[in-house]
Amino acid sequence: MIEVQHLSKTFYVRRRESGLKNAAAALFKKREPVPALQDISFSVADGEMVGYIGPNGAGKSTTIKVMTGVLTPDNGICRIDGRTPWKERKAHVARIGVVFGQRSQLWWDLPVNDSFDLIRDIYRVPEDRYRKNVRELSEMLSLGEILRTPARQLSLGQRMRCEIAASLLHDPKVLFLDEPTIGLDAASKLAVREFIRSLNRTRGTTILLTTHDMQDIEALTRRIILIGKGRILLDGPLEDLKETLSPVRTVIASGREKAGALSLPEGVSLLSRQGEGNVRLTLSADTRLSPVPALIESLSRQMELSDLSVEQASMDEVVLSLYKQYKI
Repeated sequence: MIEVQHLSKTFYVRRRESGLKNAAAALFKKREPVPALQDISFSVADGEMVGYIGPNGAGKSTTIKVMTGVLTPDNGICRIDGRTPWKERKAHVARIGVVFGQRSQLWWDLPVNDSFDLIRDIYRVPEDRYRKNVRELSEMLSLGEILRTPARQLSLGQRMRCEIAASLLHDPKVLFLDEPTIGLDAASKLAVREFIRSLNRTRGTTILLTTHDMQDIEALTRRIILIGKGRILLDGPLEDLKETLSPVRTVIASGREKAGALSLPEGVSLLSRQGEGNVRLTLSADTRLSPVPALIESLSRQMELSDLSVEQASMDEVVLSLYKQYKI
């Protein structure tokens, strides 16, 4: 579905100090090259949902702009559903949908319905299919009366739901989501995430998600691609990454102690202990030395367990560890 090979893109900028003299002098200086993408390659299968992550300035948005046909790369190949985006723009944009969290495709002073009608005409969507899509998307995203409201009067959460619906009116096979939940409250985020999951599951839409919200990544994707300084640094399953970077678990066990002192396996340390007889233990366990099932078995021999929970490092902590590892 998506095939990217050896893609490169460099921008040229003029840098200067503040002040009128420096501004005049900068006109005669050569522009400095700023590599945005450096020989990146990856592929995304039909129906796959992938998280594309990295710090600000890593090259995420530049990649999306190349894949949507907005930018032409300096070198490399990009094929999406068999088409080269910047060479076959009309045919390409008819088969993709794009949502930018900080940009709107809705007309500001028009009711959302009118914006939808204009998008229908731009994409030449047949009337029966358009009505069917509006009905289904309105139901799935709980749009209702929102459709008759001017975009400028919508809350951010309402507008983002409408933006996502607008990007899907023409039944795209590929959906690019760039910060789709930025600035949303908890309820709106959950609604958008559930819709994206449903869209991928029911329609088989291929989705590339770029975001700084690691809860979005954890909730929606099974694979991540990490980009930093214009280079692909890591590409693999999310769970494997979490296991590799964060093998330590926090285990909280409650219950009545049996006779004898508590003995902990190798790699397990006691963080806190509350109570006597009936106790609540908080343990730190390195699963490389003591897998969780083995720890539970050890605890069950020494306690009458009434409650037990195992907590993994948050996705934010995992990604921060990645950034430190790759020095980005």
